[in-house]
Amino acid sequence: MNPEIKNIGMPILKEIPEPQLSNETLERIPRAYLKRFFLFPFFEDDNGVRVAISDPVNMAPLNDLGKLLLKPVEPCMASEEEINRCINLYFGSATDTAERVIDDLSGEEFENIAEELEEVQDLLDAETEAPIIKLINLILYQAVESRASDIHIEPYEKDMLVRYRIDGVLYERLQPPKKFQSALISRIKIMANLNIAEKRLPQDGRIKIKIANKEVDIRVSIIPTAFGERVVLRLLDKNATIFDLEDIGLVEQNYKFFSRMIRKSHGIILVTGPTGSGKSTSLYAALNKINSPDKNILTIEDPIEYQIKGIGQIQVNPKIDLTFARGLRSILRQDPDVIMIGEIRDLETAEIAIQASLTGHLVFSTLHTNDSAGAITRLTDMGIEPFLVSSSILGIMAQRLVRVICPACKVSYRPTRAELEELGLDPDRVKNPMFSHGKGCEKCFETGYHGRTGIYELMVANDNINKLILQNVDSNQIKVAAIQNGMRALREDGAQKILQGITTIEEVLRVTQE
Repeated sequence: MNPEIKNIGMPILKEIPEPQLSNETLERIPRAYLKRFFLFPFFEDDNGVRVAISDPVNMAPLNDLGKLLLKPVEPCMASEEEINRCINLYFGSATDTAERVIDDLSGEEFENIAEELEEVQDLLDAETEAPIIKLINLILYQAVESRASDIHIEPYEKDMLVRYRIDGVLYERLQPPKKFQSALISRIKIMANLNIAEKRLPQDGRIKIKIANKEVDIRVSIIPTAFGERVVLRLLDKNATIFDLEDIGLVEQNYKFFSRMIRKSHGIILVTGPTGSGKSTSLYAALNKINSPDKNILTIEDPIEYQIKGIGQIQVNPKIDLTFARGLRSILRQDPDVIMIGEIRDLETAEIAIQASLTGHLVFSTLHTNDSAGAITRLTDMGIEPFLVSSSILGIMAQRLVRVICPACKVSYRPTRAELEELGLDPDRVKNPMFSHGKGCEKCFETGYHGRTGIYELMVANDNINKLILQNVDSNQIKVAAIQNGMRALREDGAQKILQGITTIEEVLRVTQE
């Protein structure tokens, strides 16, 4: 058979449909060849194979693919990004899954598995690697595809568990047999340049890899437990874009106040909330908003999660005594206009931050407190004089992250009076309230949620608030005064997002429980 390309005016595809190919054809297709020439075969019948291409001028690779498949090929136009996405999605996981690799490992010998291996360009191209390496690669790949922020590898007495944190919630994904434990952990240690012989002490490291054309930084934490070493991998996508301030979920009133605040020439703006509540994301969005050639913006962080062009960023390093306080002193000698401190952890850092704000610098930072008013008492508890707090604070924003309802399986329902009252809404005042939730589908991994947004509580420092700070009153009185001045509490902001169909009552109650 002499395969040739059919000329049918070449249709243009915005989205390539899910491939419908025989197993025989799938086995013949070399993934590396598809990636190199941006080709994606997606449909097969008796007349031939339909292939998405990005370059209609260069037909030689398409002809060669036709010869390889022994069938006529019919081209369709698609973008390089769309072709690449489909190759990674369908050919990255079509031939192997982590579960299948675990099955294949049954008869392997593991004593000498932890050997130094040469780095692969892309983890998905590691088709000829040892099974244990392929398993780690697939665990990482599946985590990236699932939008996971963390991977937990947890050993127990008779088994082990792999869990992914997706949208802030942990989901069980794999249960590799216990006998693979030491091999898996040794492989991770090799990738992170850690000591594979040391199993009694905690170890921290870093891995830089490429998965499906995404550069991913992985922070590795290993601790010894009763049943072996426990590993947590934090995935940081280096290609992730920084959110715009408009996109983080601020309601119009809070957006106006916060935008005005971040353009002031001096003072402190604090963002508070527990670990994983999106504080850094909000600060990056604020810095990105005010970043301009006429401003000198410097940050000191632990770790640097996003790199912003035009901003000087310093990484804290306790091993060489580069702490927040020491780095902050050095930053002040660099003539900054705006300073961002990753976190105020101690009195020394707090004192320098306040002095910087009083000497003409705009300072952004974070604190671990439950609400906005609590940040005031935290600073005074650290030892900062109330008059210094009142003269430097511009505003404090408390926040939480709530999961967004998956649009593909979203359904609405009428809430009960009890549900409205639990959110602090008056059932007699809210007209025709409708809540929503997700039923669960393939797109959201049956969770009913896809992505996250923030709920916020923005306290703007005014004369009334400053008087209370000077009187050293407790945080509850400050919060009551702030609400009287128009502040919307966290749960109230969450209630509005429920009524707008953005999130669910379960999510808001989960993150705002006192």
